[in-house]
Amino acid sequence: MDRQNGIIIDEVLKLECMKHSKLIAGFKGTSNTVTKVNIMADPDILNWVDKGELLLTTAYSFEKDNKELQKSLIKQCYQKGLAGIGIKISPYLDSLSSEVKDVANKLNFPIIDIYYATPFSDIMTPIFKEIFNRQTSLLQRLEKIHEDLMQVVLEGGQIKEIGQIIYKNVRNPVAICVGTPHEWFLNFDNVQDHTKEALHKNAQEFYKSDIRQWNEKKLHEKSELIQQKYLKRMVMPIIVKNNIYGHIFSWSACTPLGGFDLSVLETSSTTIALEILKQLSIREIENKYKSEFLDELLSLDKSRKQNALNKANNFNLKLDSSYVMIIARIEDKNKERLEFLEEVTNSLSSEIESFLYNSPYEVFMVNKIDSIHLILNLNNEYKCEKILKDFASNLNKLMIKRNKFYDFQIGIGRVYKGLSKIHKSYYDSIKAIEIGRILGESKITYFDNLGIYKILCQDVLKTELEEFYNTTIYPLVQYDLKRGTELIKTLEVYFQYNGNLRKISEELFTHYNTILYRIQRIQEITNLDLNSQKDRLNLDVALKIKKILN
Repeated sequence: MDRQNGIIIDEVLKLECMKHSKLIAGFKGTSNTVTKVNIMADPDILNWVDKGELLLTTAYSFEKDNKELQKSLIKQCYQKGLAGIGIKISPYLDSLSSEVKDVANKLNFPIIDIYYATPFSDIMTPIFKEIFNRQTSLLQRLEKIHEDLMQVVLEGGQIKEIGQIIYKNVRNPVAICVGTPHEWFLNFDNVQDHTKEALHKNAQEFYKSDIRQWNEKKLHEKSELIQQKYLKRMVMPIIVKNNIYGHIFSWSACTPLGGFDLSVLETSSTTIALEILKQLSIREIENKYKSEFLDELLSLDKSRKQNALNKANNFNLKLDSSYVMIIARIEDKNKERLEFLEEVTNSLSSEIESFLYNSPYEVFMVNKIDSIHLILNLNNEYKCEKILKDFASNLNKLMIKRNKFYDFQIGIGRVYKGLSKIHKSYYDSIKAIEIGRILGESKITYFDNLGIYKILCQDVLKTELEEFYNTTIYPLVQYDLKRGTELIKTLEVYFQYNGNLRKISEELFTHYNTILYRIQRIQEITNLDLNSQKDRLNLDVALKIKKILN
Protein backbone atom coordinates (compact mmCIF):
# COMPACT_ATOMS: atom_id res chain seq x y z
CA MET A 1 0.00 0.00 0.00
CA ASP A 2 1.01 3.62 -0.39
CA ARG A 3 2.04 5.28 2.84
CA GLN A 4 -0.87 7.67 3.46
CA ASN A 5 -0.74 9.57 6.72
CA GLY A 6 -3.41 12.23 6.95
CA ILE A 7 -7.02 12.54 8.07
CA ILE A 8 -9.97 10.56 6.79
CA ILE A 9 -13.01 12.03 4.98
CA ASP A 10 -15.15 11.50 8.06
CA GLU A 11 -12.80 13.75 10.07
CA VAL A 12 -12.80 16.36 7.30
CA LEU A 13 -16.60 16.59 7.50
CA LYS A 14 -16.39 17.30 11.24
CA LEU A 15 -14.20 20.38 10.80
CA GLU A 16 -15.75 23.79 11.50
CA CYS A 17 -15.19 24.90 7.89
CA MET A 18 -17.42 22.05 6.68
CA LYS A 19 -20.40 22.58 8.99
CA HIS A 20 -22.67 23.74 6.16
CA SER A 21 -21.41 21.14 3.67
CA LYS A 22 -22.69 17.59 3.46
CA LEU A 23 -21.84 14.19 2.06
CA ILE A 24 -24.25 13.27 -0.76
CA ALA A 25 -22.69 10.07 -2.20
CA GLY A 26 -20.00 7.45 -1.58
CA PHE A 27 -20.95 7.03 2.06
CA LYS A 28 -18.86 3.85 2.44
CA GLY A 29 -15.72 5.73 1.43
CA THR A 30 -15.55 8.00 4.48
CA SER A 31 -12.50 6.11 5.78
CA ASN A 32 -10.45 7.23 2.75
CA THR A 33 -7.33 9.09 3.85
CA VAL A 34 -6.85 12.72 2.75
CA THR A 35 -3.17 13.62 2.38
CA LYS A 36 -3.55 16.84 0.34
CA VAL A 37 -6.16 19.27 -0.97
CA ASN A 38 -6.26 20.47 -4.59
CA ILE A 39 -8.50 22.77 -6.62
CA MET A 40 -9.75 21.99 -10.11
CA ALA A 41 -10.26 24.95 -12.37
CA ASP A 42 -10.63 22.75 -15.47
CA PRO A 43 -10.76 18.97 -16.11
CA ASP A 44 -7.14 18.88 -17.30
CA ILE A 45 -5.96 19.05 -13.69
CA LEU A 46 -6.61 15.30 -13.41
CA ASN A 47 -3.33 14.83 -15.25
CA TRP A 48 -1.46 16.30 -12.26
CA VAL A 49 -3.36 15.09 -9.18
CA ASP A 50 -1.85 12.70 -6.62
CA LYS A 51 -3.29 9.72 -4.84
CA GLY A 52 -5.02 10.64 -1.58
CA GLU A 53 -5.94 14.18 -2.58
CA LEU A 54 -9.31 15.77 -1.83
CA LEU A 55 -10.26 17.64 -5.00
CA LEU A 56 -12.32 20.85 -4.69
CA THR A 57 -14.24 22.23 -7.67
CA THR A 58 -17.45 23.94 -8.75
CA ALA A 59 -20.23 22.81 -11.07
CA TYR A 60 -19.59 25.89 -13.18
CA SER A 61 -17.86 23.87 -15.90
CA PHE A 62 -20.46 21.08 -15.77
CA GLU A 63 -22.81 20.88 -18.71
CA LYS A 64 -26.21 20.64 -17.07
CA ASP A 65 -27.55 17.86 -19.27
CA ASN A 66 -24.25 16.07 -19.93
CA LYS A 67 -24.52 13.35 -17.28
CA GLU A 68 -22.06 11.11 -19.10
CA LEU A 69 -19.34 13.76 -18.74
CA GLN A 70 -20.11 14.12 -15.02
CA LYS A 71 -20.03 10.33 -14.49
CA SER A 72 -16.76 10.16 -16.41
CA LEU A 73 -15.23 12.76 -14.06
CA ILE A 74 -16.20 10.72 -10.98
CA LYS A 75 -14.75 7.54 -12.51
CA GLN A 76 -11.49 9.27 -13.42
CA CYS A 77 -11.14 10.70 -9.93
CA TYR A 78 -11.64 7.22 -8.47
CA GLN A 79 -9.12 5.66 -10.87
CA LYS A 80 -6.55 8.31 -9.91
CA GLY A 81 -6.90 7.19 -6.29
CA LEU A 82 -8.33 10.48 -4.96
CA ALA A 83 -9.76 10.41 -1.47
CA GLY A 84 -12.90 12.20 -2.61
CA ILE A 85 -14.26 15.26 -4.39
CA GLY A 86 -15.94 18.39 -3.00
CA ILE A 87 -18.25 20.17 -5.46
CA LYS A 88 -19.98 23.55 -5.13
CA ILE A 89 -23.17 22.47 -6.83
CA SER A 90 -25.19 25.59 -6.09
CA PRO A 91 -25.81 27.99 -7.76
CA TYR A 92 -24.58 26.32 -10.98
CA LEU A 93 -26.85 23.27 -10.77
CA ASP A 94 -30.00 22.60 -8.83
CA SER A 95 -28.60 19.23 -7.77
CA LEU A 96 -26.30 16.47 -8.85
CA SER A 97 -28.18 13.78 -10.80
CA SER A 98 -29.00 10.45 -9.17
CA GLU A 99 -27.11 8.68 -11.97
CA VAL A 100 -23.87 10.44 -11.01
CA LYS A 101 -24.47 9.67 -7.34
CA ASP A 102 -25.11 6.01 -8.17
CA VAL A 103 -21.68 5.79 -9.84
CA ALA A 104 -20.03 7.26 -6.74
CA ASN A 105 -21.95 4.90 -4.44
CA LYS A 106 -20.89 1.84 -6.44
CA LEU A 107 -17.27 2.97 -6.31
CA ASN A 108 -17.49 4.02 -2.62
CA PHE A 109 -16.10 7.37 -3.78
CA PRO A 110 -17.20 10.28 -1.53
CA ILE A 111 -18.87 13.35 -3.08
CA ILE A 112 -19.24 16.36 -0.76
CA ASP A 113 -21.71 19.13 -1.58
CA ILE A 114 -19.67 22.22 -0.61
CA TYR A 115 -21.66 25.12 0.79
CA TYR A 116 -21.73 27.78 -1.95
CA ALA A 117 -20.69 30.65 0.37
CA THR A 118 -17.62 28.90 1.81
CA PRO A 119 -14.36 29.98 0.09
CA PHE A 120 -12.09 27.13 -0.91
CA SER A 121 -9.25 28.79 0.99
CA ASP A 122 -11.29 28.50 4.20
CA ILE A 123 -11.45 24.74 3.58
CA MET A 124 -7.89 24.14 2.44
CA THR A 125 -6.12 25.89 5.32
CA PRO A 126 -7.84 24.01 8.19
CA ILE A 127 -7.43 20.65 6.41
CA PHE A 128 -3.73 21.24 5.71
CA LYS A 129 -3.26 22.36 9.32
CA GLU A 130 -4.99 19.24 10.61
CA ILE A 131 -2.93 16.99 8.30
CA PHE A 132 0.30 18.72 9.40
CA ASN A 133 -0.58 18.33 13.08
CA ARG A 134 -1.54 14.70 12.54
CA GLN A 135 1.66 13.87 10.68
CA THR A 136 3.75 15.64 13.31
CA SER A 137 2.02 13.59 15.97
CA LEU A 138 2.60 10.39 13.96
CA LEU A 139 6.29 11.20 13.57
CA GLN A 140 6.57 11.73 17.31
CA ARG A 141 4.82 8.41 17.94
CA LEU A 142 7.06 6.63 15.43
CA GLU A 143 10.12 8.14 17.07
CA LYS A 144 8.93 6.85 20.44
CA ILE A 145 8.30 3.40 18.93
CA HIS A 146 11.78 3.42 17.42
CA GLU A 147 13.25 4.31 20.82
CA ASP A 148 11.28 1.48 22.47
CA LEU A 149 12.46 -1.01 19.85
CA MET A 150 16.09 0.06 20.21
CA GLN A 151 15.80 -0.22 23.97
CA VAL A 152 14.65 -3.84 23.62
CA VAL A 153 17.63 -4.61 21.37
CA LEU A 154 20.16 -2.85 23.60
CA GLU A 155 18.88 -4.69 26.66
CA GLY A 156 19.25 -8.02 24.88
CA GLY A 157 15.52 -8.50 24.47
CA GLN A 158 13.86 -11.09 22.27
CA ILE A 159 11.59 -10.99 19.22
CA LYS A 160 8.66 -11.71 21.55
CA GLU A 161 9.16 -8.31 23.22
CA ILE A 162 9.35 -6.56 19.84
CA GLY A 163 6.02 -8.21 18.99
CA GLN A 164 4.46 -6.73 22.13
CA ILE A 165 5.53 -3.23 21.07
CA ILE A 166 4.00 -3.74 17.61
CA TYR A 167 0.79 -5.06 19.15
CA LYS A 168 0.55 -2.13 21.54
CA ASN A 169 0.78 0.42 18.73
CA VAL A 170 -1.22 -1.09 15.86
CA ARG A 171 -3.95 -2.17 18.31
CA ASN A 172 -4.67 -5.23 16.22
CA PRO A 173 -3.65 -8.90 16.33
CA VAL A 174 0.02 -9.39 15.43
CA ALA A 175 1.93 -12.55 14.47
CA ILE A 176 5.66 -12.79 13.79
CA CYS A 177 7.13 -15.77 11.99
CA VAL A 178 10.92 -16.20 11.77
CA GLY A 179 13.41 -18.90 10.93
CA THR A 180 13.32 -22.42 9.57
CA PRO A 181 11.53 -24.27 10.99
CA HIS A 182 8.99 -21.51 11.54
CA GLU A 183 8.98 -20.04 15.02
CA TRP A 184 5.82 -18.10 15.83
CA PHE A 185 5.30 -15.18 18.21
CA LEU A 186 1.59 -14.43 18.60
CA ASN A 187 -0.09 -11.38 20.14
CA PHE A 188 -3.82 -12.11 19.89
CA ASP A 189 -5.02 -10.94 23.32
CA ASN A 190 -7.68 -8.58 21.95
CA VAL A 191 -9.68 -11.27 20.09
CA GLN A 192 -11.61 -14.38 21.12
CA ASP A 193 -10.04 -17.84 21.18
CA HIS A 194 -11.77 -19.12 18.03
CA THR A 195 -10.63 -15.99 16.16
CA LYS A 196 -7.06 -16.51 17.40
CA GLU A 197 -7.03 -19.97 15.85
CA ALA A 198 -8.46 -18.65 12.58
CA LEU A 199 -5.87 -15.86 12.37
CA HIS A 200 -2.96 -18.20 13.09
CA LYS A 201 -4.23 -20.62 10.44
CA ASN A 202 -4.56 -17.74 7.97
CA ALA A 203 -0.92 -16.77 8.57
CA GLN A 204 0.26 -20.38 8.19
CA GLU A 205 -1.59 -20.70 4.88
CA PHE A 206 0.43 -17.75 3.57
CA TYR A 207 3.45 -20.11 3.47
CA LYS A 208 1.50 -22.97 1.93
CA SER A 209 0.55 -20.84 -1.07
CA ASP A 210 2.70 -20.03 -4.10
CA ILE A 211 6.37 -19.83 -3.07
CA ARG A 212 6.75 -16.67 -5.14
CA GLN A 213 4.39 -14.88 -2.77
CA TRP A 214 6.20 -15.51 0.52
CA ASN A 215 9.59 -15.19 -1.13
CA GLU A 216 8.93 -11.69 -2.51
CA LYS A 217 10.72 -8.80 -0.81
CA LYS A 218 7.70 -6.51 -0.59
CA LEU A 219 4.63 -5.76 1.52
CA HIS A 220 1.65 -8.02 0.86
CA GLU A 221 -1.71 -6.41 1.52
CA LYS A 222 -5.13 -7.86 0.77
CA SER A 223 -8.53 -8.58 2.31
CA GLU A 224 -8.86 -12.05 3.81
CA LEU A 225 -12.14 -13.84 4.53
CA ILE A 226 -11.86 -14.94 8.14
CA GLN A 227 -14.92 -16.35 9.90
CA GLN A 228 -17.36 -14.89 7.35
CA LYS A 229 -15.80 -11.46 7.69
CA TYR A 230 -13.34 -9.67 5.42
CA LEU A 231 -10.30 -8.33 7.28
CA LYS A 232 -7.46 -6.35 5.77
CA ARG A 233 -4.17 -8.16 6.29
CA MET A 234 -0.70 -6.65 6.08
CA VAL A 235 2.32 -8.95 5.72
CA MET A 236 5.70 -7.24 6.06
CA PRO A 237 8.79 -9.29 5.10
CA ILE A 238 11.83 -9.49 7.38
CA ILE A 239 14.85 -9.20 5.10
CA VAL A 240 18.37 -10.14 6.21
CA LYS A 241 21.32 -10.19 3.80
CA ASN A 242 18.86 -9.82 0.92
CA ASN A 243 17.04 -13.01 1.96
CA ILE A 244 13.59 -13.49 3.50
CA TYR A 245 13.92 -14.70 7.09
CA GLY A 246 10.31 -14.25 8.15
CA HIS A 247 7.27 -11.97 8.16
CA ILE A 248 5.17 -9.77 10.43
CA PHE A 249 1.40 -10.23 10.09
CA SER A 250 -1.37 -7.92 11.26
CA TRP A 251 -5.14 -7.96 10.65
CA SER A 252 -7.73 -5.17 10.93
CA ALA A 253 -9.74 -7.17 13.50
CA CYS A 254 -10.14 -4.26 15.96
CA THR A 255 -9.26 -1.04 14.10
CA PRO A 256 -8.55 -0.15 10.43
CA LEU A 257 -4.97 -0.62 9.21
CA GLY A 258 -3.43 2.46 7.61
CA GLY A 259 -0.23 4.30 6.85
CA PHE A 260 0.82 4.60 10.47
CA ASP A 261 0.50 0.85 10.97
CA LEU A 262 2.57 0.30 7.83
CA SER A 263 5.31 2.50 9.29
CA VAL A 264 5.21 0.55 12.57
CA LEU A 265 5.54 -2.78 10.75
CA GLU A 266 8.33 -1.44 8.57
CA THR A 267 10.35 -0.10 11.51
CA SER A 268 9.80 -3.29 13.49
CA SER A 269 10.83 -5.44 10.52
CA THR A 270 14.15 -3.59 10.33
CA THR A 271 14.70 -4.02 14.08
CA ILE A 272 13.98 -7.76 13.95
CA ALA A 273 16.30 -8.06 10.94
CA LEU A 274 19.10 -6.47 12.98
CA GLU A 275 18.49 -8.94 15.81
CA ILE A 276 18.55 -11.90 13.40
CA LEU A 277 21.70 -10.53 11.75
CA LYS A 278 23.37 -10.43 15.18
CA GLN A 279 22.42 -14.05 15.82
CA LEU A 280 23.61 -15.11 12.36
CA SER A 281 26.94 -13.34 12.89
CA ILE A 282 27.48 -15.18 16.16
CA ARG A 283 26.57 -18.47 14.49
CA GLU A 284 28.94 -17.78 11.59
CA ILE A 285 31.81 -17.14 13.97
CA GLU A 286 31.03 -20.32 15.92
CA ASN A 287 30.80 -22.32 12.68
CA LYS A 288 34.10 -20.85 11.49
CA TYR A 289 35.93 -22.08 14.59
CA LYS A 290 34.19 -25.47 14.37
CA SER A 291 35.10 -25.75 10.69
CA GLU A 292 38.77 -24.99 11.36
CA PHE A 293 38.78 -27.54 14.18
CA LEU A 294 37.20 -30.20 11.95
CA ASP A 295 39.71 -29.56 9.15
CA GLU A 296 42.55 -30.14 11.61
CA LEU A 297 40.86 -33.21 13.08
CA LEU A 298 40.50 -34.79 9.62
CA SER A 299 44.01 -33.81 8.55
CA LEU A 300 46.60 -36.47 7.79
CA ASP A 301 49.26 -34.11 9.15
CA LYS A 302 50.10 -35.45 12.61
CA SER A 303 50.85 -32.08 14.20
CA ARG A 304 47.59 -30.53 12.96
CA LYS A 305 45.61 -33.56 14.08
CA GLN A 306 47.23 -33.52 17.52
CA ASN A 307 46.46 -29.82 17.84
CA ALA A 308 42.77 -30.61 17.18
CA LEU A 309 42.76 -33.47 19.70
CA ASN A 310 44.20 -31.10 22.32
CA LYS A 311 41.22 -28.77 21.74
CA ALA A 312 38.57 -31.50 21.56
CA ASN A 313 37.37 -30.89 25.10
CA ASN A 314 36.44 -27.30 24.13
CA PHE A 315 33.83 -28.80 21.78
CA ASN A 316 32.59 -31.41 24.28
CA LEU A 317 34.28 -34.25 22.40
CA LYS A 318 35.87 -37.04 24.43
CA LEU A 319 38.99 -38.71 23.05
CA ASP A 320 38.03 -42.28 24.01
CA SER A 321 34.38 -42.37 22.90
CA SER A 322 33.08 -44.15 19.80
CA TYR A 323 32.15 -41.84 16.93
CA VAL A 324 30.62 -41.96 13.47
CA MET A 325 30.76 -39.29 10.76
CA ILE A 326 27.52 -38.43 8.96
CA ILE A 327 27.49 -36.10 5.96
CA ALA A 328 24.33 -34.62 4.43
CA ARG A 329 25.12 -33.20 0.99
CA ILE A 330 22.64 -30.88 -0.75
CA GLU A 331 22.24 -30.44 -4.49
CA ASP A 332 19.96 -28.19 -6.53
CA LYS A 333 17.47 -30.29 -8.50
CA ASN A 334 17.05 -27.75 -11.29
CA LYS A 335 20.65 -26.50 -11.32
CA GLU A 336 19.22 -22.96 -11.35
CA ARG A 337 19.52 -21.96 -7.69
CA LEU A 338 23.14 -22.81 -6.94
CA GLU A 339 23.76 -19.36 -5.48
CA PHE A 340 21.24 -20.17 -2.73
CA LEU A 341 22.85 -23.46 -1.64
CA GLU A 342 24.71 -21.82 1.25
CA GLU A 343 21.51 -20.13 2.39
CA VAL A 344 19.66 -23.46 2.34
CA THR A 345 22.49 -25.20 4.19
CA ASN A 346 22.49 -22.53 6.92
CA SER A 347 18.72 -22.74 7.22
CA LEU A 348 18.83 -26.53 7.38
CA SER A 349 21.57 -26.50 10.02
CA SER A 350 19.36 -24.21 12.14
CA GLU A 351 16.54 -26.72 11.85
CA ILE A 352 18.86 -29.56 12.85
CA GLU A 353 20.03 -27.50 15.84
CA SER A 354 16.40 -27.02 16.89
CA PHE A 355 15.85 -30.77 16.60
CA LEU A 356 19.00 -31.55 18.59
CA TYR A 357 18.14 -29.05 21.34
CA ASN A 358 15.53 -31.33 22.90
CA SER A 359 17.07 -34.64 21.84
CA PRO A 360 19.37 -37.04 23.76
CA TYR A 361 21.96 -37.13 20.96
CA GLU A 362 25.45 -35.75 21.43
CA VAL A 363 26.38 -34.23 18.07
CA PHE A 364 29.15 -31.94 16.84
CA MET A 365 27.93 -30.13 13.69
CA VAL A 366 29.64 -28.01 11.05
CA ASN A 367 27.92 -26.64 7.95
CA LYS A 368 29.81 -26.08 4.70
CA ILE A 369 28.55 -24.37 1.54
CA ASP A 370 26.75 -27.45 0.18
CA SER A 371 26.89 -29.97 3.03
CA ILE A 372 26.47 -30.52 6.75
CA HIS A 373 29.02 -32.59 8.66
CA LEU A 374 27.92 -34.29 11.87
CA ILE A 375 29.99 -36.29 14.35
CA LEU A 376 27.68 -38.46 16.45
CA ASN A 377 28.93 -39.64 19.84
CA LEU A 378 28.06 -43.31 20.39
CA ASN A 379 29.50 -43.66 23.89
CA ASN A 380 26.85 -46.22 24.86
CA GLU A 381 28.34 -49.26 23.10
CA TYR A 382 25.39 -51.50 23.99
CA LYS A 383 22.89 -49.27 22.25
CA CYS A 384 25.29 -47.99 19.60
CA GLU A 385 23.45 -49.48 16.61
CA LYS A 386 20.02 -48.34 17.81
CA ILE A 387 21.19 -44.78 18.53
CA LEU A 388 22.74 -44.48 15.08
CA LYS A 389 19.67 -45.92 13.34
CA ASP A 390 17.26 -43.63 15.23
CA PHE A 391 19.36 -40.53 14.59
CA ALA A 392 19.78 -41.34 10.89
CA SER A 393 16.04 -41.94 10.52
CA ASN A 394 15.18 -38.61 12.17
CA LEU A 395 17.74 -36.76 10.05
CA ASN A 396 16.37 -38.37 6.89
CA LYS A 397 12.79 -37.35 7.75
CA LEU A 398 13.89 -33.81 8.49
CA MET A 399 15.76 -33.55 5.16
CA ILE A 400 12.82 -34.94 3.18
CA LYS A 401 10.42 -32.50 4.83
CA ARG A 402 12.70 -29.51 4.30
CA ASN A 403 14.01 -30.03 0.77
CA LYS A 404 11.34 -29.36 -1.85
CA PHE A 405 13.63 -27.80 -4.39
CA TYR A 406 16.89 -29.47 -3.45
CA ASP A 407 18.05 -33.04 -3.71
CA PHE A 408 20.19 -34.55 -1.00
CA GLN A 409 22.21 -37.64 -0.12
CA ILE A 410 23.20 -38.76 3.37
CA GLY A 411 26.35 -40.83 3.82
CA ILE A 412 27.09 -42.65 7.09
CA GLY A 413 30.60 -43.93 7.78
CA ARG A 414 31.76 -46.76 9.98
CA VAL A 415 31.79 -46.45 13.77
CA TYR A 416 35.33 -46.11 15.20
CA LYS A 417 36.55 -46.19 18.77
CA GLY A 418 38.52 -43.03 19.58
CA LEU A 419 38.24 -39.51 18.17
CA SER A 420 41.65 -39.86 16.49
CA LYS A 421 40.11 -42.30 13.97
CA ILE A 422 37.22 -40.07 12.92
CA HIS A 423 38.99 -39.30 9.62
CA LYS A 424 38.39 -42.92 8.59
CA SER A 425 34.67 -42.55 9.22
CA TYR A 426 34.78 -39.28 7.24
CA TYR A 427 36.20 -40.97 4.13
CA ASP A 428 33.70 -43.81 4.57
CA SER A 429 30.80 -41.33 4.58
CA ILE A 430 32.12 -39.62 1.43
CA LYS A 431 32.23 -42.99 -0.35
CA ALA A 432 28.76 -43.83 0.96
CA ILE A 433 27.39 -40.64 -0.60
CA GLU A 434 29.06 -41.33 -3.94
CA ILE A 435 27.91 -44.94 -4.15
CA GLY A 436 24.47 -44.08 -2.74
CA ARG A 437 23.97 -41.59 -5.55
CA ILE A 438 25.12 -44.19 -8.12
CA LEU A 439 22.79 -46.87 -6.83
CA GLY A 440 19.89 -44.45 -6.40
CA GLU A 441 18.11 -46.84 -4.06
CA SER A 442 17.85 -44.57 -1.02
CA LYS A 443 18.63 -41.06 0.17
CA ILE A 444 20.58 -42.48 3.07
CA THR A 445 23.50 -44.89 2.65
CA TYR A 446 25.48 -46.75 5.30
CA PHE A 447 29.06 -47.56 4.31
CA ASP A 448 28.76 -50.85 6.19
CA ASN A 449 25.85 -51.86 3.94
CA LEU A 450 27.63 -51.31 0.63
CA GLY A 451 28.79 -54.90 0.33
CA ILE A 452 31.20 -55.40 -2.58
CA TYR A 453 30.95 -51.70 -3.42
CA LYS A 454 33.15 -51.00 -0.39
CA ILE A 455 35.95 -52.65 -2.35
CA LEU A 456 35.03 -51.44 -5.84
CA CYS A 457 34.88 -47.76 -4.86
CA GLN A 458 38.53 -47.62 -3.75
CA ASP A 459 40.40 -45.04 -5.85
CA VAL A 460 43.55 -47.19 -6.07
CA LEU A 461 41.58 -49.81 -8.00
CA LYS A 462 40.32 -47.52 -10.74
CA THR A 463 42.77 -48.70 -13.41
CA GLU A 464 42.06 -52.36 -12.64
CA LEU A 465 38.32 -51.72 -12.67
CA GLU A 466 38.49 -50.08 -16.09
CA GLU A 467 40.51 -53.01 -17.46
CA PHE A 468 38.06 -55.54 -16.01
CA TYR A 469 35.09 -53.62 -17.40
CA ASN A 470 36.62 -53.38 -20.90
CA THR A 471 37.23 -57.13 -21.06
CA THR A 472 33.78 -58.15 -19.85
CA ILE A 473 30.67 -56.11 -20.69
CA TYR A 474 32.09 -53.14 -22.63
CA PRO A 475 31.42 -54.99 -25.93
CA LEU A 476 27.76 -55.33 -24.85
CA VAL A 477 27.55 -51.58 -24.21
CA GLN A 478 28.92 -50.88 -27.69
CA TYR A 479 26.59 -53.44 -29.27
CA ASP A 480 23.55 -51.77 -27.65
CA LEU A 481 24.65 -48.33 -28.81
CA LYS A 482 25.13 -49.42 -32.42
CA ARG A 483 22.10 -51.73 -32.74
CA GLY A 484 19.64 -50.03 -30.36
CA THR A 485 19.26 -53.28 -28.41
CA GLU A 486 18.81 -53.83 -24.66
CA LEU A 487 21.33 -56.53 -23.83
CA ILE A 488 22.76 -54.65 -20.80
CA LYS A 489 19.29 -54.05 -19.40
CA THR A 490 18.40 -57.71 -19.96
CA LEU A 491 21.56 -58.78 -18.13
CA GLU A 492 20.74 -56.50 -15.17
CA VAL A 493 17.24 -57.98 -14.88
CA TYR A 494 18.75 -61.45 -15.25
CA PHE A 495 20.68 -60.94 -12.00
CA GLN A 496 17.72 -59.19 -10.39
CA TYR A 497 15.59 -62.34 -10.78
CA ASN A 498 18.42 -64.89 -10.39
CA GLY A 499 18.14 -66.08 -13.98
CA ASN A 500 14.38 -66.81 -13.85
CA LEU A 501 13.52 -66.34 -17.55
CA ARG A 502 9.76 -66.17 -16.98
CA LYS A 503 10.10 -63.28 -14.49
CA ILE A 504 12.65 -61.56 -16.75
CA SER A 505 10.17 -61.80 -19.63
CA GLU A 506 7.38 -60.30 -17.49
CA GLU A 507 9.59 -57.49 -16.16
CA LEU A 508 10.76 -56.46 -19.66
CA PHE A 509 7.35 -57.08 -21.32
CA THR A 510 9.23 -59.21 -23.83
CA HIS A 511 8.44 -62.66 -25.26
CA TYR A 512 10.11 -65.61 -23.57
CA ASN A 513 11.87 -66.70 -26.77
CA THR A 514 13.25 -63.19 -27.30
CA ILE A 515 14.78 -63.31 -23.82
CA LEU A 516 16.35 -66.67 -24.66
CA TYR A 517 17.84 -65.16 -27.82
CA ARG A 518 19.22 -62.15 -25.90
CA ILE A 519 20.85 -64.39 -23.29
CA GLN A 520 22.49 -66.35 -26.09
CA ARG A 521 23.79 -63.15 -27.73
CA ILE A 522 25.17 -61.90 -24.38
CA GLN A 523 27.18 -65.09 -24.00
CA GLU A 524 28.40 -64.99 -27.60
CA ILE A 525 29.53 -61.33 -27.45
CA THR A 526 31.24 -61.57 -24.02
CA ASN A 527 32.54 -65.12 -24.44
CA LEU A 528 31.25 -65.80 -20.94
CA ASP A 529 28.92 -68.63 -19.94
CA LEU A 530 26.01 -67.73 -17.64
CA ASN A 531 25.85 -71.35 -16.56
CA SER A 532 29.33 -70.97 -15.08
CA GLN A 533 29.41 -69.64 -11.50
CA LYS A 534 32.74 -67.90 -12.16
CA ASP A 535 31.50 -66.18 -15.34
CA ARG A 536 28.24 -65.15 -13.68
CA LEU A 537 30.21 -63.54 -10.87
CA ASN A 538 32.41 -61.68 -13.37
CA LEU A 539 29.40 -60.33 -15.27
CA ASP A 540 27.59 -59.31 -12.05
CA VAL A 541 30.68 -57.48 -10.77
CA ALA A 542 31.21 -55.88 -14.19
CA LEU A 543 27.69 -54.39 -14.06
CA LYS A 544 28.48 -52.85 -10.67
CA ILE A 545 31.77 -51.47 -12.01
CA LYS A 546 29.85 -49.97 -14.93
CA LYS A 547 27.72 -47.94 -12.49
CA ILE A 548 30.81 -46.67 -10.69
CA LEU A 549 32.74 -45.76 -13.85
CA ASN A 550 29.72 -43.97 -15.32
